[in-house]
Amino acid sequence: MTDRLFTESLRAATGDDLLSTKLSEDVVFADIGEAAVRSLLTFEDLSDILATRALEPPRARLHHKGAPVPVARYTETGEASRASRNVIRPDALYRELREGASLVLDAIDRLHPPIRDAADDLMRLVRERAQANLYLIWGDSHGFDTHWDDHDTFIVQVAGTKSWQVHGQGNRRYPMKVDADHSHEPPEDVVWEGVLRPGHVLHVPRGWWHTVKGTGDVSMHLTFGFTRATGIDWARSLLEQLHDVEVLRRDLPRFASSEERLRHHEALIRELVGLAEQHGVDELLAERDSRFPRRQAFSLPWAVDGSEPTAETRVEFVPLLTPPMECDDENVSLTVSGKRFRFPAVAEPILATIANERTTTVAALAELSGTDIPTTAQVVQALVRHHLVMLR
Repeated sequence: MTDRLFTESLRAATGDDLLSTKLSEDVVFADIGEAAVRSLLTFEDLSDILATRALEPPRARLHHKGAPVPVARYTETGEASRASRNVIRPDALYRELREGASLVLDAIDRLHPPIRDAADDLMRLVRERAQANLYLIWGDSHGFDTHWDDHDTFIVQVAGTKSWQVHGQGNRRYPMKVDADHSHEPPEDVVWEGVLRPGHVLHVPRGWWHTVKGTGDVSMHLTFGFTRATGIDWARSLLEQLHDVEVLRRDLPRFASSEERLRHHEALIRELVGLAEQHGVDELLAERDSRFPRRQAFSLPWAVDGSEPTAETRVEFVPLLTPPMECDDENVSLTVSGKRFRFPAVAEPILATIANERTTTVAALAELSGTDIPTTAQVVQALVRHHLVMLR
């Protein structure tokens, strides 16, 4: 099932050390089986997306042998397309693909529910925001030259085959998008090489150089990318605390004596060190989790008219991460997307159950939580108004 593609299928294939030692630190290959990815995306799905979503560059674009294909070669604008924006022409797209161009479609997880579910599942695994992009090519050409990405990736092959070489980190480890040095060169050695087939998953860490080419066959793969918190994020979190410190708000003593400027500098260092000791990495990670976004989805008409769900109504948990819950004799509290919610204590087993199951029916939710159906339905009514569950 694609909704547990990463937390179940991938972890079963790679083991728990995927997160503890390999994530972001080493290339990882796994064969989770073609059946596990079959429902992610078909050519019929892709054709329907291109036909109905009115996508235009740069969201949907073509690359060929390391360079972008000029937009005018495969789009039309103005009166010809009856629109003021660029519209992809099917015949031109076919021609460019036949000649070896690679189609790239960014954020396809926002367009296709099975991929969205897989991206959500990856976010639950790595506890970072993720996005999925599509890459499609025919023949033995390539869309991009040897390069590195500024984010971690999981490549999931869904159709055809593609040849991969991963070269490693080069002479600048952990490069970033906003980086002072983008001139480093790829290493000569190859640390992993192979041909990906449907059901194959490859993890390439941030900054690892790789070369990707067609095999003469068609290739359609999804790249799930995510960016993990770094020491720079921790340092930025300290800056947000500095406005509460008086000496940090003072003007720098530009015209004072050198001794006074030195004393001021030493005072600044003391405050910075004190803040750094008080606000640790665990605190930053917990704060990021508490502000993790909910799925952008809607639940009509229940959230507006207060209709009571039936026993067969499907309930889906909206928070992408399972929030910690605080309970006492009267209430259960949880924080989602930076907002704190409080419900009567009767909601606690229902919340704990739906957070674990993620999708179920009202009747199953009642049975699993040990709560009667009328009470479960009432709690679900309250949760949907606060966008904590969706009903269908």
